[in-house]
Amino acid sequence: MAEPPPPPGAPSAPPARRRLCPPLLPAAEPVLFLTTVSVGLQGPLTTQYLWDRLGAERGYHRHNSSDSAGCGNSSAVADPLQQEVEALVSHWNLYINLGGFFVCLFSVTLFGPWSDSVGRRPALILPAAGIALQTAVYLLVMYLELHVAYLLVGRLLSGLTGDYNLILASCFAYVADTSDRRTRTFRVAILEACLGCAGMLASIGGGQWRKAQGYINPFWLAFAAPLAATLYAAFCLRESVKQRKPAKLFTLSHYKAVYRLYTAPEHPSSRWKLALYSLAFFLLVTVHFGAKDLFVLYELGFPLCWASDLIGYGSAANYLAYLSSLGGLRLLQLCLEDSWVAEIALISNIAGLVVISLATTTALMFTGYGILFLSMAATPVIRSKLSKLVSETEQGALFASVACVQGLCSLVATGVFNSLYPVTLHFMRGFPFLFGAIILLIPAAIIGWIQIWDSKHDYNHFQDAPPSPAKGGAAT
Repeated sequence: MAEPPPPPGAPSAPPARRRLCPPLLPAAEPVLFLTTVSVGLQGPLTTQYLWDRLGAERGYHRHNSSDSAGCGNSSAVADPLQQEVEALVSHWNLYINLGGFFVCLFSVTLFGPWSDSVGRRPALILPAAGIALQTAVYLLVMYLELHVAYLLVGRLLSGLTGDYNLILASCFAYVADTSDRRTRTFRVAILEACLGCAGMLASIGGGQWRKAQGYINPFWLAFAAPLAATLYAAFCLRESVKQRKPAKLFTLSHYKAVYRLYTAPEHPSSRWKLALYSLAFFLLVTVHFGAKDLFVLYELGFPLCWASDLIGYGSAANYLAYLSSLGGLRLLQLCLEDSWVAEIALISNIAGLVVISLATTTALMFTGYGILFLSMAATPVIRSKLSKLVSETEQGALFASVACVQGLCSLVATGVFNSLYPVTLHFMRGFPFLFGAIILLIPAAIIGWIQIWDSKHDYNHFQDAPPSPAKGGAAT
């Protein structure tokens, strides 16, 4: 019932106070962009820093030109001292990545299901702050010239807060919360395109910046970017979980929520589809991480001998595949099912890795990067298909499990590829890339088989459906 109007002469009610704070934004892309800028800067620069520090300790100094001594065209084989430094850097990359991702493997599966109850924002604030803390430790190592083992300490601190994998899990869960089933694949691809934009910016800027001013100034930007992401998630991001409720953080129920996804799904067929799509995702991302870890080492060594600027351009070309894959995905979706788009993307990935494995010149290396132009269109398809297999209240647990798989990918990739690379240096430097191309045949077979099975199942279901009665009359 409406309230009666105030009597004449009565004082009017004070006007409602306007909201002074700005409206919250429904976009997690800035968080992903800023943290990817930081991670994209740290990756190649940390590898180069390890190369320079460990090489200086052993009397080896890398030259900035491929025509310089030690990397000249007159040398038919690589310098043994260079091979020693190369193998040592590869092993330290292995230790740092193994330690960080092993801790991250357990923290992500704790924070992910927790965000289904308390919201996505806390699960974005914590890992962004952790990445900033890791970068601060790296800066201390460079300023004070501490032992490179302290880089592992920073990696472990970031892993305890979820690291970059929790950023990915929370952002993809945020997109699943705010999109419908029809547009989810493209929304996920847009989010992954942010990875490409940020990575390309970090790669080009990082390589040139390091060449001009050394390591410390680029790492200050790598520190400021996740700090800005933390502030954005805390004060500017709108919460996507509609029905929030308080929940304990340190409890086994969060791990059980992830376990129930694969043991008690809503539909019986979802169990094996979740398992197979997770296996395909595991193999695809393992090859992606393993190759990405070795690109810088491969480019630094003989016979390519790239300097920092070329390494930056190479990393930018690699990240450009995110943007070209977004455009290719959108165009191919007009005439093909998502699964067949993923198959084309895997063909692009396999062909590019084969060319890179045989690259002995700068032109051939960039040709391999160019062939990878559709390689990143497969992962958004798999993420979207996984998201559609669970309910709306399980998106955090699902993407926590995907992040867990992604953490395991990094664990296996650093263990296999960084160990395989020094062993195969003497007969084929590009063998790990060829090995990755062969592995990618397995997810291609899995995705194609599931799509064929779904098509036959839908056709049989349509054939078994009873015919609809004739309009307005009896059935004949």
